[in-house]
Amino acid sequence: MKTRLFLHTAVLLLLSVFIVSFDQKDEIVAALKTGSVDKMSPYFDQMVDVSIPGKSNSYSKGQAELVLKDFFNMNRVKNFELQHSGSNPSSNFIIGKLVTANGEFRTTVYMRLRGDKQMIQGIEFEPKR
Repeated sequence: MKTRLFLHTAVLLLLSVFIVSFDQKDEIVAALKTGSVDKMSPYFDQMVDVSIPGKSNSYSKGQAELVLKDFFNMNRVKNFELQHSGSNPSSNFIIGKLVTANGEFRTTVYMRLRGDKQMIQGIEFEPKR
């Protein structure tokens, strides 16, 4: 009986993590579609690895916001197309194509579970050739 109760509890916990993470992924995808750092930044962890053409570093949450705002100002976003996403109980990722006025970028967002929230650990923009 205890084993069965434990299994039910574990399954419910995993489902709740996946439901929360899917909502957060949807919000991050929506922010990428418009280039809105303000909508994405609530999901930034305290340190975020940011890789954009010509610049790659680990930044504090506030610095990462500035770097990404500058990137989106220089590359006006037209759309973001989600191509793949994956998750497990402790981490998630999103891969897609960011379409900007200056070209397309393969975009990858890495997230890790902190408490009950998936936090962005890293984001990469690689120019498509």
